[in-house]
Amino acid sequence: MKSQREADPLTARGAAVGLLARRDYSSGELQRRLERKGFDPATAAAAVAGLIEDRALDDTRYVENYVSRHVERGHGPLRIAAELTELGLPTALIDAAVAAGGPDWYLRAREARIHRFGPEVPLERAQKARQAAFLQYRGFSSDHIRSALGADFDLD
Repeated sequence: MKSQREADPLTARGAAVGLLARRDYSSGELQRRLERKGFDPATAAAAVAGLIEDRALDDTRYVENYVSRHVERGHGPLRIAAELTELGLPTALIDAAVAAGGPDWYLRAREARIHRFGPEVPLERAQKARQAAFLQYRGFSSDHIRSALGADFDLD
């Protein structure tokens, strides 16, 4: 019975739709989830391909939504791109979504710093280093960090 379920494309599609009803997935993520549920790779791939064809599954939409959600959480472009790369999405798609006329990363870095530490720009070297480390962890580049900490920021 189990081997019959593993190869049944309708059951695989139903399982995929059930997963998509709960949250959005990238095509690679959805295929891995189906395989973990016991579907063979070919059946899982066919179910995913059918959902892509029906436009129920779209990696471009997934990446755009992911970037939008994580920008609102105060994450920077480097962290977002790294997380999407870990999910197995194409680099070109990631780069396009992160760079696409979306957020002003300099402004977002400044907002994240102000939200966490307040509006005053730090004057002490230790505080600058602490705030820079926070922004780096959040995924902002050194240019974004310098901008958020003021023009005179330099840890060297």
